Amino acid sequence: MTKHLVTPKIDPFTLDIVKDSLVAIGEEMFYALARTSMSPIIYEVLDYASGLTDSKGQLLTQGNGVTGFIGMLSFMVKETISRYNKDGDLKPGDIFLINDPYGGGGSHLCDVGLVMPIFYEGELVAFSANKAHWTEVGGKDAGSMSTNSTEIYQEGLQFPCVKLYDEGKLNQAVVDIIAANVRFPELSLGDMWAQVAALKTGDRRFQEICKKYGKDVVKNSIDHLLDHGEQLSLKALKQLPKGTFEAVDYIDDDGIDEGPFRVQLKLTITDDEFICDFRGSHPQVSGSINSTLTGMVSSVRTIFLAITNPSQDVNDGAFRPLKVLTDKGSIFNAARPAPVSMYWESMLFGCDLVWKALAPVIPNRLTAGHLLSVCVAIVSGKHPETDEPFLIVEPSVGGWGAAIDRDGDSAQFCILDGETFNIPVEVCETRNGVLVDEYSLNTDGAGAGTFRGGQGVIRSYRALTDNQAFTGSFGRHKFNVWGADGGKDGSTNKFEIVKSNGEIGGPYGKYNQYPLQKNDVVRLITATGGGYGSPFSRPIEKVVMDVKNEYITVEQAKDDYGVILDPNTLGVLGVTKERL
Repeated sequence: MTKHLVTPKIDPFTLDIVKDSLVAIGEEMFYALARTSMSPIIYEVLDYASGLTDSKGQLLTQGNGVTGFIGMLSFMVKETISRYNKDGDLKPGDIFLINDPYGGGGSHLCDVGLVMPIFYEGELVAFSANKAHWTEVGGKDAGSMSTNSTEIYQEGLQFPCVKLYDEGKLNQAVVDIIAANVRFPELSLGDMWAQVAALKTGDRRFQEICKKYGKDVVKNSIDHLLDHGEQLSLKALKQLPKGTFEAVDYIDDDGIDEGPFRVQLKLTITDDEFICDFRGSHPQVSGSINSTLTGMVSSVRTIFLAITNPSQDVNDGAFRPLKVLTDKGSIFNAARPAPVSMYWESMLFGCDLVWKALAPVIPNRLTAGHLLSVCVAIVSGKHPETDEPFLIVEPSVGGWGAAIDRDGDSAQFCILDGETFNIPVEVCETRNGVLVDEYSLNTDGAGAGTFRGGQGVIRSYRALTDNQAFTGSFGRHKFNVWGADGGKDGSTNKFEIVKSNGEIGGPYGKYNQYPLQKNDVVRLITATGGGYGSPFSRPIEKVVMDVKNEYITVEQAKDDYGVILDPNTLGVLGVTKERL
């Protein structure tokens, strides 16, 4: 009688333990990078992501502050595998440097990725990867982001998946090139070393679980992890409304051409697929707001998770039912050498079109519209005490839309910024040549509804030295944030320059390198979110409290909510006929 060898079945408890260990590695890598980085945009803002993929480049786990990086790590690893695809090309101790926006998991050149293959017992078993926003990668303007760049070559250094380490030996020439081409080499290189440390943490921890549980058990756990992610997404898809849903919107401008640029979506949901077809959207534009495909895919993945299962751990299995279709050479899938430094201004519309199309049919999951821009502020100049150069690169918070059962959140980052933070005022003022004159809620009263939209903010930087420069990109500055189910639209994002003599320039949506002299003030104003439901259905007592809290005025209470108040006592005098 012939005996057949049978591979012993691994119990589900062990599979789950290893799966959770992989998730823990991603988190440890995340914290290792933050604690060793040099730039506030990393250790304060958390503008980075880190994680593991399997040997094929499939994302296993990701710890990230920026949700807009979901999926970019796997694209980076797959690009590395594609370029180094011969036996012996990948070796223990190798680390690759990559920021190619068009094919290597890229977004813009400032988001620099590092990839490290992980070997165990001579076999390639996984990859450790991270992506972080460097304060500087060179280019024509400080901060390496420009609203008036017309080609990628103006935006900084490009790293086309080059070896930073070869079998553990540093490629010093690459380091020297970076140091010679960036304005703040200590920051940029310091962040790069932090990324290296995080990669080595992932490598060490992955080998530890291989040693503890065995390589085959870890491989089976990886398959289990990916399959489980797919099962969760398919289960959620079955609970969504089926059919085709469409949305159209307009991007304001690109910093060079006036616009607007029409973008569109046809979304088809079946029991096993979620197909986002953006074909027919505007071709790529002259200015730097173009998104590449990897950015677009990450944008759609973010809203897909929000709709299906926002609490699940991120891995590529969860995205197997998702399909993203775009036209090559479009504003959502730009081709070289299109400029991309302000890529989020189009990338966010990929997310928002899905949001807008489905908000009416799944109101329990999706709110009215939100500020829809990173609203980046870049300030450069000399510090008044040290005479050393400084550079602020910071996103802005704004208003989110109201939901079916609550008011919108105030002063939050846009959806693709995710779990990020502002640089604290004390840190900002200590490191840079500015004072923060104001940081307050923008109580413009927009976004009226049964539940009102959340407030944006007003933040003011006062220059403390001459010859500073300000660059800002505030999208959604011509078209109001959209309301839902009868709720009124929110407002727009904008900024203005208040000169020391009292003259006011603006409001602007985009401006590149605006010259600032001592005591000039940059005033940043972000949008109020959209309202949800008829404003006339908002309880009168809530309207009164909104006036008392100075969220709205007495006039807005009457005009938007139909509640007539005594301006002196704020007592209720009656209601308008529209509210009856």
